[in-house]
Amino acid sequence: MRKPRIAILGATGVVGREITKITEELGIEYESIKFLSSSRSAGSKITFRGKDYTVEEAKPEVFDNVDIVMASAGASTSKLFAPEIVKRGGLIIDNSSAFRMEKDVPLVIAGVNDEDLRNHKGIIANPNCSTSQLMLVLEPLKKFGIKRLIVSTYQAVSGAGLAAINELREDTISNLEGKPFENKCFKKPISFNVIPQIDVFCENGYTKEEMKVVNETRKILHLDDKTMISCTAVRVPVFNGHSEAVDIEFEEEVSPEKVREILKSSYGLKVIDNPTDYAYPTTRDASGVDPVFVGRIRKNLAFQNGITLWCVADNLRIGAALNTVRICKRVIEMGLY
Repeated sequence: MRKPRIAILGATGVVGREITKITEELGIEYESIKFLSSSRSAGSKITFRGKDYTVEEAKPEVFDNVDIVMASAGASTSKLFAPEIVKRGGLIIDNSSAFRMEKDVPLVIAGVNDEDLRNHKGIIANPNCSTSQLMLVLEPLKKFGIKRLIVSTYQAVSGAGLAAINELREDTISNLEGKPFENKCFKKPISFNVIPQIDVFCENGYTKEEMKVVNETRKILHLDDKTMISCTAVRVPVFNGHSEAVDIEFEEEVSPEKVREILKSSYGLKVIDNPTDYAYPTTRDASGVDPVFVGRIRKNLAFQNGITLWCVADNLRIGAALNTVRICKRVIEMGLY
């Protein structure tokens, strides 16, 4: 099989740089590769596998003779270029929210619902960061029948981009020095604070981020509308790594010991769960590495067949770049380009 011709769209952004890094780490084979960005970053240099590449401006014609595009450039950019990529015979693996809930677009977590990749029509969507880590935890437990799911997320500022990372740093310094600071990325000051809003509010009182978790979970795990799902998404003053408190009610009875045993042998997970020794995962454990870490596995006291657990992951990797590159690898292995 011919090796694919690859492009990375949004290559100079936070996630785009991580995609580039992980493409090298996973040893993705290709015939050619190019790095694309907006006109502002075009002309800059990226070093990849010991070779310097000049970043090209993303225009429709640059997608000629490109087989796979890994994109992390925002929804508006993806909506602009996806039709051009497909028209030219290419496939876009999109990290934005542009196509996630489109009926004919597979929404995929590599290792969870790979078979959905076979249904692509030129566009594959990468789920939201907070959904991504959750799916790797829920997939091996789905066999017990998920009846009800309540998720509370505690999300790092890196999920909102480089400007948000800088705002946390600068706001913290200003706060410690007793100086005024005007927040721009967030509706409230982020330093020494917890903000119960991520994205805009919907008519039902939930935010778009919270509804992404609800709707994307149904689509990825193929759950019907009878499965009750609720989410509260919170921004916390952490640079990197999303944490989630997860309450699951199952149709069948399952013990914490059984859940712990299953998750220990499941793809993409690492269990750290020994409260006696204060062993449980934190964002520092997850930063810069691939696994979704799981701990605090215990019987839920409110549900009849309930389990409560805690999971943590590097949101820039599993929630964005890593899954994008893993999807690319699966597409190549399955010959779907």
